[in-house]
Amino acid sequence: MNTSEFRRRGKEMVDYVANYMEGIEGRQVYPDVEPGYLRPLIPDSAPQEPDTFEDIINDIEKIIMPGVTHWHSPYFFAYFPTASSYPAMLADMLCGAIGCIGFSWAASPACTELETVMMDWLGKMLELPKAFLTENAGEGGGVIQGSASEATLVALLAARTKAIHRLQAASPELTQAAIMEKLVAYSSDQAHSSVERAGLIGGVKLKAIPSDGNFAMRASALQEALERDRAAGLIPFFVSSAALVAPGNKEDMWLHVDAAYAGSAFICPEFRHLLNGVEFADSFNFNPHKWLLVNFDCSAMWVKKRSDLTGAFRLDPTYLKHSHQDSGKKPAFNIFLTDGPFHVSFQHWQIPLGRRFRSLKMWFVFRMYGVKGLQAYIRKHVQLSHEFESLVLQDPRFEICAEVTLGLVCFRLKGSNKVNEALLQRINSAKKIHLVPCHLRDKFVLRFAICSRTVESAHVQRAWEHIKELAADVLQAERE
Repeated sequence: MNTSEFRRRGKEMVDYVANYMEGIEGRQVYPDVEPGYLRPLIPDSAPQEPDTFEDIINDIEKIIMPGVTHWHSPYFFAYFPTASSYPAMLADMLCGAIGCIGFSWAASPACTELETVMMDWLGKMLELPKAFLTENAGEGGGVIQGSASEATLVALLAARTKAIHRLQAASPELTQAAIMEKLVAYSSDQAHSSVERAGLIGGVKLKAIPSDGNFAMRASALQEALERDRAAGLIPFFVSSAALVAPGNKEDMWLHVDAAYAGSAFICPEFRHLLNGVEFADSFNFNPHKWLLVNFDCSAMWVKKRSDLTGAFRLDPTYLKHSHQDSGKKPAFNIFLTDGPFHVSFQHWQIPLGRRFRSLKMWFVFRMYGVKGLQAYIRKHVQLSHEFESLVLQDPRFEICAEVTLGLVCFRLKGSNKVNEALLQRINSAKKIHLVPCHLRDKFVLRFAICSRTVESAHVQRAWEHIKELAADVLQAERE
């Protein structure tokens, strides 16, 4: 494909994407295919001679689209929002074209420096403490990770390294192995499975702390666990929480706050109080790629002390060194001063070496929506969730299972788990809308998440009418 054909095919692809997004409401939200559907539809080996672009495009509708779950459909209410906007798509195109691998400043100065500025922009939108921002020439800063799971793992590994160094400095005779077998991390019993995975990868014990009536970690239960484990000779070193833990509980422990979904809402003043206490955290993360119109992947992570990360992950082989290395110490200048830039090597802030030019998506989206446009988008989703909540509350057959704060409604039929499992099975078999469940304590619960950029009140109303009809069928079958 030469430049001339690329121009022509690129315009055709933009038209295809625009048509797909414009017509997505008419597509069945969940596919009809069975596992293994795709292999028989394509050759068992790559072609020896080139195929035409027309053949490839035709096969998208014949082979790919029948197996796509349409996450951006206004009838997709499962999992969580996955951000999508035209400015972010265009930025992704540019990112792919530039194709830099921005592990260090020298590898692509714009890639590194735009990321530091965008993370400061976003930090200010959230009213994060200045200690987390780069512009103040302090010790903290922000970095774009691939996912909240990566951010949790990075934080846990950095905390582990910091704890080992601290203990060995006090007692040089202690081996790393001896310390590792006593380290223990904590999270809520409602925490995402990625926290448990981080513990497995990090090779440390992870203990679940009981949650309260609002499904948040109970500070008193955490304190009891800390005292019990210290008395048993264990070494508490890390807490991951979606809520904030009182500073008195920290005591040489790393506090990581994971607001993967909820964090986007904190740009709205009326939700910012949910982040109160973040000043006591060592690291904070949320996913703009969930609810802030920045396409996947873009997970924003801030740390108070970047040397905690670089100290854990720094390796400097000769072939990656350059003349503007970041020492990891407090810089004498920053990107806003005229006497020189602050050069960050983000390779030391993450698990992989390579990284894409993801801050372009933030730059495009923030500029083309503005803070007020992003706030309006969040508020619309929250309003729609409360609209669905009110519909559920009007039907005496149903109950709301958790406080509706943002864009997620947890609800169920009053009765057994079995009847709710049957309802969910009917909903997803009908394929008019798509939902997923969760367990809250011993209850099987249906989740209704406001997800799509294009969802409107009419879609919520139609979804509820559909749910009510299927619920009647389930209850009738139960009676029979």
